Amino acid sequence: MNSKSLALSAAALAAASFAAHADDAMKTAEMEKCYGVAMAGENDCAAGAGTTCAGTSSVDYQGNAWSLVPAGTCMDLELPAMEDGMARMGSLEPIDRDLPDA
Repeated sequence: MNSKSLALSAAALAAASFAAHADDAMKTAEMEKCYGVAMAGENDCAAGAGTTCAGTSSVDYQGNAWSLVPAGTCMDLELPAMEDGMARMGSLEPIDRDLPDA
């Protein structure tokens, strides 16, 4: 392989790598934190005091635990009603419902 081919191959590899990282950044930018939608142990992060992060929620739909969802969908996710029959919705901020017993 001559130096011209090597340089062209390196440039193509760099361009492909940059494109892959740009695509990941765009996907992340199109996601938002949605509180109160994760099943126990399936949150992405932030599960309230005393927890360490991802996978640490201990209650289904725990209000202070979030999962990443496509931007603009958090408030529209269909969730089962609470035990008292009230509608349960996702939130862009932590909420005080479905919290584990202290």
